Amino acid sequence: MMGVFHDLESYGHEQISFFHDKESGLKAIIGVHSTVLGPSLGGCRMWKYTDEQAALRDVLRLSRGMTYKAAVAGLNLGGGKAVVMADARTEKTPAMLKAFGKAVEAMGGRYITAEDVGMSVSDIDTIRGYTKYAVGGSNEGGSGDPSVMTAFGVFQGMKAALKVTGLGESLEGARVAIQGVGNVGYHLASYLSAAGAKLVITDIYPNQIEKVVQEFGAEVVAPDQIYGVDCDIFAPCALGAVLNARTIPQLKCKIVAGSANNQLEADSDGFDLFSRGVVYAPDYAINSGGLINVAAELDGYNHERVMAKVSQVYNTIVNILERSKKEHIPPHQAADAMAEQRLTEAKKLSAEPVPALAR
Repeated sequence: MMGVFHDLESYGHEQISFFHDKESGLKAIIGVHSTVLGPSLGGCRMWKYTDEQAALRDVLRLSRGMTYKAAVAGLNLGGGKAVVMADARTEKTPAMLKAFGKAVEAMGGRYITAEDVGMSVSDIDTIRGYTKYAVGGSNEGGSGDPSVMTAFGVFQGMKAALKVTGLGESLEGARVAIQGVGNVGYHLASYLSAAGAKLVITDIYPNQIEKVVQEFGAEVVAPDQIYGVDCDIFAPCALGAVLNARTIPQLKCKIVAGSANNQLEADSDGFDLFSRGVVYAPDYAINSGGLINVAAELDGYNHERVMAKVSQVYNTIVNILERSKKEHIPPHQAADAMAEQRLTEAKKLSAEPVPALAR
């Protein structure tokens, strides 16, 4: 059986740290994929994983995705992620958040945490009581809920994908199928509705569906029916690995553009979409708005500056899709190449000897 070090090598990680606090019940894994461009930053996900291997696999995939996300977004940050093995709805306690905050502080700044699935702005506020390496809180200097900015970036990326696909960039009358209308999905529905799009939604939580139906007049389908909706854009905004050998053949969309992380179950799924003529806006490139938002806290948060930076997601998606067309490669490969190019250049700079007078 392959072990943790094999996983670290295959994903290219610098560090994986395991934390356990018996009194609070905390079982957490923090993954630092890269600090080449700067300290690693990424959210903490609280989830009831089936086993430890599933939690480790999630933190490895998510933290590597954050490295690429920061690189493509032009941020001077590396990629990191944390997972806490617990049910956020029934097992989360202030004591557990305190123990996690202390775990982050123990990393000494190599990892900066933020919110993700199962964590809220108020949870980050609590965590900030025990570490200075947390962003996305509502207390002093905090940028608050990043989901609005994530949704704004996805909205910009959708317009870019429509333009490159030759459909014009207007969303007026466009049919968009949103999988998951939680924080990001809800805000995305708001942007799309205001732009005149027709919404088809699904979610496992009825109250979230009801809110979007009442406010934006969305049509509702069962979770397993969302893939087969005849639409212009399919927007995965829930958990990852939803684009796979089972679901891709069901798609009746021209574009896949959503906020979920790690949407492709395997690399081959990106090739499958490409061969079918479905334009895929790579997840970590289109959903970087939240990261850009929380990262802005590190230099003193300015809302207008953040909006301008998140608007650049439009250009990022155009560049990726144009490169995909030009080089006849799937968009996910084009995005990876752009991220790896920036990382390679940074490594070269850091490896150059410092002139004697500068030492």
